[in-house]
Amino acid sequence: MTESDKANALVIPQLIVGLGNPEPKYDQTRHNIGFGAIDTLSRVWQIPLAENRKFQGEFGEGIAPGGLKVRLLKPLTYMNRSGQAIQAVTSWYKLPPESVLIIYDDMDLPLGKTRLRLSGSAGGHNGMKSAIAHLSSQNFPRLRIGIGKPKGAANGDNSETVSYVLGRFSAAENKVMSLVLDFVVDCLELSLKQGVEKAMNRCNSTTFEANEAEGRY
Repeated sequence: MTESDKANALVIPQLIVGLGNPEPKYDQTRHNIGFGAIDTLSRVWQIPLAENRKFQGEFGEGIAPGGLKVRLLKPLTYMNRSGQAIQAVTSWYKLPPESVLIIYDDMDLPLGKTRLRLSGSAGGHNGMKSAIAHLSSQNFPRLRIGIGKPKGAANGDNSETVSYVLGRFSAAENKVMSLVLDFVVDCLELSLKQGVEKAMNRCNSTTFEANEAEGRY
């Protein structure tokens, strides 16, 4: 493969990881929306997840729409050690970092917005810091799901940040997030079929509003 071929090679995810924390008290919290995305992919693609001690997480592999083999992972290591589980899978299957797509929450994006990127920094997210450290690279795709910020954050008041991130969505927010998770499936299917870069155009230009969710229910 020439350098130009490499430059033009499509980035196709082989391992899709959702970040979150184990334990029932973290279920359905904003910080666990990455887990929610993997659960949705597992259900829609009919790829069952089961606890895998070797991979320190819930893991499944199967065939996604389009006929490509894909692996799903929810690390059970706690957020700040997510990279351990990711590295366990990539080492076992000999996967390069760029074949790993990580889904996680982002307070800097408004609720209802998603952002797909080919690479980047951790942006202060502890799960991503761990992933970058264990993969020894920032050059892997990631899909950020906006969870918005607590009201005081705009004025520099960060006192509510932890309780907000570890809190649950309101009923209205859950309706929006249901649409977002359906959209995440569309984005991932497009990434698998046409590559992450092509999927970015679609996934970064759509925002779901509360009134759209009301129209669906």
